Amino acid sequence: MVFGKRIKQLRVEHQWTQEYVCEKLNISPGALSRYETSMYEPKSLELVKDFAELYNVSTDYLLGKTDIKNPGQQIDDVLNEAMIGMSKEEYEALNETQKKQIRDFAIFVKNQSEEKKK
Repeated sequence: MVFGKRIKQLRVEHQWTQEYVCEKLNISPGALSRYETSMYEPKSLELVKDFAELYNVSTDYLLGKTDIKNPGQQIDDVLNEAMIGMSKEEYEALNETQKKQIRDFAIFVKNQSEEKKK
């Protein structure tokens, strides 16, 4: 199944051991091995969410509903670079006041655009 392949692929990409993942998710090594080999599917949505949070991907990605690991992240990256002319790393280096100023300005421009439509 897709879930097992994806969680194993993500673990390998992160260069994490099975022991590390088991510790983080509080599951047994045997259970993780069975999930990764698709012998078992997770019985709870909570466990799927836990895997998604650990690997910073969407549950839809883990379940094979999309091939985009984190659609929100992808949108944020595109918006940062295209709309404000800086990479995600540059944006994250700003202090909270600077980030708020950018958000406030974006809202201001959006409101101006909406007023012109009226």
